[in-house]
Amino acid sequence: MNKSKVILASFCILHSFAAHAQKLWTENDRKYLLDSLISSRNLLMKETENLSNVEWNFKESPGRWSIKEVVEHIGIWELLLAHEVSKALSAGPQLELNKTVKPDSIFYRFIMEEKPHISVEYTKPFTYTLPIGLNDGKNSLAWFLKMRNESIEWLKIANEDLRSYYLKPGRPNIHQVYITTYGHTLRHIRQIQKIKINVRYPRS
Repeated sequence: MNKSKVILASFCILHSFAAHAQKLWTENDRKYLLDSLISSRNLLMKETENLSNVEWNFKESPGRWSIKEVVEHIGIWELLLAHEVSKALSAGPQLELNKTVKPDSIFYRFIMEEKPHISVEYTKPFTYTLPIGLNDGKNSLAWFLKMRNESIEWLKIANEDLRSYYLKPGRPNIHQVYITTYGHTLRHIRQIQKIKINVRYPRS
């Protein structure tokens, strides 16, 4: 092997090691996201299993959301977060943003805090903004399941370093977007459980 080929081979080996060393998203990260997305999906299915129409539409008070509206809101957010993942992937890896990224725990604590969050207008259920309604609970759940299952299947085979892809500076990386995704579901499952223990909640 001549000198130039030795140099080229050495460069390729070093480049391979460097690329591997720079990859921050691990198989443990993959497993964590998959376990969390699957378990939160299954819990939402369990909490909404065999609900009657009256149960889907029960409200604790006129200004509160029904279970149907909560599930529709979860589906809307699932779509928005999936769109953020898609845009971040299209933008390509941004390794320089890894230097200033916030810890995962910041995003998890925010989405799971007990303090009420105010939903912006475009994330409110259509049945809330349009009295005639556009969907029922079962269809909203099916919409959510389609998107969640697509995310799960993609994460099983994703090769990208999901800790190095960002929509823009100041936003979470893709791994953290998925933390927000399953955390948002858990947050609203907590809301559904609260609705179901109301003394006036109808029992089928």
